[in-house]
Amino acid sequence: MRTSPPLDGEPLKELRRQARAIYRGLAKRYPQAHCELDFTTPLELLVATVLSAQCTDQRVNKVTPDLFAAYPDAAAFAAAQREELEQAIAPTGFFRQKAQTIQQIAQRLCDEFGGDVPGNLDDLVSLPGVGRKTANVVLGNAFDVPGITVDTHFGRLARRFGWTVQKNTDKIEADVAALFAEKDYTMLSHYVVWHGRRICHARKPACGACPVASLCPSYGEGPTDPEQAEALVRTQGRA
Repeated sequence: MRTSPPLDGEPLKELRRQARAIYRGLAKRYPQAHCELDFTTPLELLVATVLSAQCTDQRVNKVTPDLFAAYPDAAAFAAAQREELEQAIAPTGFFRQKAQTIQQIAQRLCDEFGGDVPGNLDDLVSLPGVGRKTANVVLGNAFDVPGITVDTHFGRLARRFGWTVQKNTDKIEADVAALFAEKDYTMLSHYVVWHGRRICHARKPACGACPVASLCPSYGEGPTDPEQAEALVRTQGRA
């Protein structure tokens, strides 16, 4: 795994070749990869992403149909009775803080953006509680603006693959961005997160069932026996 300062010249070219080969391997394994939060509008995705903190996407998706029916736009969220909003999102955990953040975001959207979610990074990260990770989720999936989403899975795999040694999410994003074409950022995020949720687990990666094992400098951190590894594979991702 590389160390700071960043690589250049031939070592960087080789790392780029490895990284893009991993991208192709993951794309082949997960052709259906997509954002696993259900949404129909940028606002819905923004709210769902806030709710997904410390919560599985599956649980968020159980809550949001009724939530979005009750609060169809930013004005409705801003005007919501706090206790009712908290009750509606309670299954996602940390519901008081999440309700506060959602209402603060909604009020700012109404005050400064005509109730619409902005489609650029600078405006998105100016919203209360919205960092680059959340902004890139919204940009990549609601606006088709390429962005790298560095969640816990992405950061873990980026280090295992040798793409970075960083733990700071902004630094991870910068290191990985240097290895890929911008057009690939959003799908890269999906492929890596899907792999992290299904095979490359935090505690015991299923190395023997990994489609990019031959390219991974961390191969062997988990079981390499194919049967043992296959038993660890999840068919459905968990956050």
